[in-house]
Amino acid sequence: MPMLKDPSTKYKPFPPVHLPNRQWPSKSLDKAPRWLSTDLRDGNQSLPDPMSIAEKKTYFNKLVEIGFKEIEVAFPAASQIDFDFTRYAIENAPPDVSIQVLSPCREDLIKRTVEAVKGAKRATELAVKCTKLVRSLTKDVDSNTDWDFEFSPETFSDTDLEFSVEICEAVKAAWGPSEAKPIIFNLPATVEMATPNVYADQIEYFSTNISNRDQVCISLHPHNDRGCAVAAAELGQMAGADRIEGCLFGNGERTGNVDLVTLALNLYTQGYTPNLDFSDINSVIDVVEKSNKIPIHARAPYGGSLVVCAFSGSHQDAIKKGFNNRQVKNEQFWKLPYLPLDPEDIGRTYEAIIRVNSQSGKGGSAWVILRNLELDLPRGLQVEFSKLVQNQAEIKGQELSNQELCNLFKNEYFIDTPDKEYYKLVDYSISNSSSGERTINFQLLIDNKPVEISGKGNGAISSFVNGIKNSLGLSLDVRHYHEHSLGKASDSKAVTYIDTEVNGEYIRWGVGIHEDVTQASFLSIVSILNGIRRT
Repeated sequence: MPMLKDPSTKYKPFPPVHLPNRQWPSKSLDKAPRWLSTDLRDGNQSLPDPMSIAEKKTYFNKLVEIGFKEIEVAFPAASQIDFDFTRYAIENAPPDVSIQVLSPCREDLIKRTVEAVKGAKRATELAVKCTKLVRSLTKDVDSNTDWDFEFSPETFSDTDLEFSVEICEAVKAAWGPSEAKPIIFNLPATVEMATPNVYADQIEYFSTNISNRDQVCISLHPHNDRGCAVAAAELGQMAGADRIEGCLFGNGERTGNVDLVTLALNLYTQGYTPNLDFSDINSVIDVVEKSNKIPIHARAPYGGSLVVCAFSGSHQDAIKKGFNNRQVKNEQFWKLPYLPLDPEDIGRTYEAIIRVNSQSGKGGSAWVILRNLELDLPRGLQVEFSKLVQNQAEIKGQELSNQELCNLFKNEYFIDTPDKEYYKLVDYSISNSSSGERTINFQLLIDNKPVEISGKGNGAISSFVNGIKNSLGLSLDVRHYHEHSLGKASDSKAVTYIDTEVNGEYIRWGVGIHEDVTQASFLSIVSILNGIRRT
């Protein structure tokens, strides 16, 4: 059945909230909420192959390592595995970590749930009804556990707001919270059905109409059916929420729960401490992928393998210039084109930022050469080399690895490639006359045959080039010369880049590397000779 030409015959728009004096649009996020990870419960129940006990233990330990202080671990009345894992979590959780479990509104299951969390230093009991029963089984009789209570109206975002407030008022009265021990009202977008601003309106309405607001912790549980869970969570915080439930990288039923990694690092890149540590994000990804048996999407915010990679030539050029500018100015604050986060902050390297394919420009190739070979290519050489790179990428039909790119550069400009060199510089000597003219005598191996050459000029390079013209009949007009050092001062080498006009017809670049800058210059000319012959 195709899509309807007139979808209004089947679907109705979600009704807006009448909130004429809404305040949340003028507010901003400036602190982290309370985070609750529901990876082990809500996330696990959505997996085609749920986690084993061993996988759950690994995942739980990673959540603690990241810094989560509230972790929903199981539905203990559902199975013996969930019950046993709840006991493991309670016995192994640090003192400052609260364990949360879920229970339906059946007396036998509530009792089984409470039995599972007995002995915990801190625990949150979730129930839809039976608040008084829960209270009678927990905080009224067990003073050894610091009990928290969370009530979750399952379809809050699709329920009459006045009714939601009315039900929560009754639950609050039954539980008896205080400012020091507030009740948690978890207000889920069980199915995301409207734009994020509507959810924010619902949260602000609830926040301003529930009584004794200082005795209430408003928690969000957004799902991602419309792809807006992160935005809904952020606007919901602006509307008054104190806490967010979600999963790492957005795992969960259907299109998933809100992604806690994105929320936390969004805060981080605004300069606010998220209280969660993703300094080694690759280890987090490893645990999540192995436990969930679902790969993290390559384009997932912050965690995707291609997130800090640029293939576009214009993007690569902007990034390269941004890094150079940052280094020159020694800037404190991070502001680079196309990179809202410094990859090193989450344990990634700069080497992965620029990837080279047929769409890449000169800046991308030059970046890879600079990062891997420490060669700072002049612009003209960047242009010349990028044409070769593009051609090779088109032939290959996919991106070139950094190693392939470096090998391509070395082969093209005859760096450390003695077996491929038709021309080789063997030796040279330079003499100066009183008139300032220089004479150079040098020996080339041409196809492994020694040839003695002599040239004169007003400098070493011009003398060398004139010798080439006189002996080989090849006119090389030097247009530009660049040099820089390579390596540390104690054992540094000189790198020279020379471009010449060959016989007045075309431009060819050469690269030379040697401890002596003069010999490096001669090697650049020899590099050009070898390139001309191959052409």
